[in-house]
This record gives sequence, C-alpha cells and structure tokens, in this order.
Amino acid sequence: MNRLFAAATVILAFNCLSASAEDSTGDEAQKYLLRYHLNAGQNLHYEVTHVAKTKTRIRGAEEISQVHTVSQRHWEVFTANDSEMTFNHVVDAVEMTQQQGDAEEIRWDSESGEKPPALFKRVSDQIGNTISTITISPRGDETKRENNVGTKASLGMGTLAVAFPEKPVALGESWSIPRNVKARKENGEIKVIKIRELYTLKKVKTGVATLSVRSQPLTPLNEESIRAQVVQQMSNGEIRFDLDNGYMLSKQLDWDETIVGFQGANSLMEYRARFSEKMVDGVQRTARR
Repeated sequence: MNRLFAAATVILAFNCLSASAEDSTGDEAQKYLLRYHLNAGQNLHYEVTHVAKTKTRIRGAEEISQVHTVSQRHWEVFTANDSEMTFNHVVDAVEMTQQQGDAEEIRWDSESGEKPPALFKRVSDQIGNTISTITISPRGDETKRENNVGTKASLGMGTLAVAFPEKPVALGESWSIPRNVKARKENGEIKVIKIRELYTLKKVKTGVATLSVRSQPLTPLNEESIRAQVVQQMSNGEIRFDLDNGYMLSKQLDWDETIVGFQGANSLMEYRARFSEKMVDGVQRTARR
C-alpha cells in the first residue's frame, strides 16, 4: 500500500495562504468579473515545482519516499473568440528526483539526452508532445478536451483553468465547484468521493485578483484507508489571476496531513507536499496558424 502512494506521487508531479483584504484597492463593495481573455497566437509559459514527502509506518516498519519535480510547460492558444478559447497543453521539459526508503536516489533530466529510468517512463512520454487540447469558456468551464498522450495523468495538479462564477463577486465572496475523486476500498471496490472546491476572492490589487481555494469533502470519509488516498487530491492554497489580461499568474497548493490507522491499528501515514506554478517569461506571441 505504501508503494502505491509513492507511485501516485510520481505521476501527480495541479490552495490556504491567507491574503488580507486591507491591501485591496477601491471600495470593498465593488464587484469584479473574473474571466479568461486568451488570444490566438499566445503562448503562456509556466514553471511547475512539486515537492512531496510521504512517510508510512505499517506493523512497525517505517518507509519514507520523497519526490522533487520541476517542469516547464505552456499553453499554446490557437483559436479564441467571445464564447470559447482552445489551446494545447504542452510539457516542454522536466527534472525529476525520487528516493524511496533506503534505495538509491533516482534522478532524470529530460534535457540531458539520457534514457529515462523505467519509473519515469510514463512522464517521459509526455515531454515535447501535446498532452491535451482543451476548449474553455471565458468563465473557465472546460467544454471540450482531447487527450493526446497516454492517460489524463499529467505533470500538473488540479484543473488547468479555474471555473469562475457567472456573476461578478465582491471581496470575501465565495463560490464552489463540485468534483468527484475515486478511492479503492480494502475489498477492492471503487468508491466515488464527492468534493467541492470552495473559492474565495481575498484581495484585488493593481489588477491582480488573489483567490483562496480549499477542498471540502461532501462524502463522509469514515475509513482512514479511503482518507489516505483522498487527501493527496485535495486542494488548499492560493491562486493569483490577472484581471486585465485574463490569465493565471501563479498557483500554490499545500498539503500537511497525518493519518493514523490507514492500514491497521498501528499504521500511520504522513504526507507533506507543496505544488507551485508560476508564469515565466511573460506571454509570447506566435504567428497565427
């Protein structure tokens, strides 16, 4: 079971820092319309860093797995109008490090020219290829997706675009987006867990909106073995969004979880992780196709 968590951590290589509304500009009663404004020919480049440490103890045996991933990716916008925008999600490069227990640390840099270790083969197949072609509405609703490489798993965490509310929101106002995650019960049965992502507009300053996001399970997590699987898919952190230009500037998610009894009375799992994504090199323009 502990090795299952380590493998999941590698593949996962896409929110509760608080931001004070006191720094916001303008009247607090003012409302803000959150919308994407992507243009054909734009390339939005991001650097994604994922650091995670998982410690498990089962029947007295303790094992620690650690992963550190830095990847470069971009959105290649090729069509855009008032009702929808379509872009390719491309992973350009990745540096990965993992160590499990007392085993030797495994490293791989996609730009080194070296053959990837078997552990990273699934990720290496994504490098330089269009992972998915996605169409979103200005509100960020994903209306169409075509997965081109492997499965839906990618180097990111969470959804690529944030689903915004239909109406403008004021500082401190929240909205929620439903989501389902799957977990495997001890008898092998798959259980669907209903979650809502609660977003809150915390601050607006110099044209940048700061949002907090926190996942809230709606399905009771009565079994610790289920909770151990679900916590890695919960979000808790902060997103910064450029209101004027209509795209995300950064995202940070954090995990700090301890679960006792996830595999027997004396078992324990500790999960500490951080996922950060930030725009790099601004927005590049390419010729229209």
